[in-house]
Amino acid sequence: MLDEPDQRAVIRGLRDGHRDAWTALYDGYSTDVWRYVARLIGSSSVDVADVVQETFLAAAKSARQFDAEKGTLWSWLTGIAHHQSAIYWRQINRRSRLFELVQSGAGQLRRWVDESDSTDDVWNQGEMADLVRATLASLSSDYATILAAKYLDEQSLEEIAAQHGGSVDAVKSKLARARREFRSRFERMTREPSIATDGLSVEGK
Repeated sequence: MLDEPDQRAVIRGLRDGHRDAWTALYDGYSTDVWRYVARLIGSSSVDVADVVQETFLAAAKSARQFDAEKGTLWSWLTGIAHHQSAIYWRQINRRSRLFELVQSGAGQLRRWVDESDSTDDVWNQGEMADLVRATLASLSSDYATILAAKYLDEQSLEEIAAQHGGSVDAVKSKLARARREFRSRFERMTREPSIATDGLSVEGK
């Protein structure tokens, strides 16, 4: 990722429509965006590449409207990536598949949310990993990125605060809210078979 001086230079360049700024943005963040998208939709390189491409195309269209007062370049890009990942899940049309996953994995996913099971225990099972991804994609981008950073990428609170802006206490508070929302969304998915429209609504930026 870009350090603070480089971020400021890229922001100025994006506002002025300079091509070099766009190149610097892509070079500085494409690897991390790829990793984040893979967390939400899976390891298929073709699918991830499509979503990452759509993310940067959407970023290019809105680059001049980027507002540093509303967040960092990383939070802006992950918001767009989250939105594109949610669209992916809607288009994949997995109503029956995801409902089967919900019914078979409800107990284990609850234990993961409550931190009784380790991330590895869940992530090493492909079906459970898909269910985690689908639930994350149904959250707001702010909540999805902070949960992925903490529990999937195992970042510290200090690292998350530096990446997204704000204090460690603010991150800790948001993380608690994100965990509650994750569980609430998952509980809704276990009750409602029409998860493709209710549980996987697009809420990205």
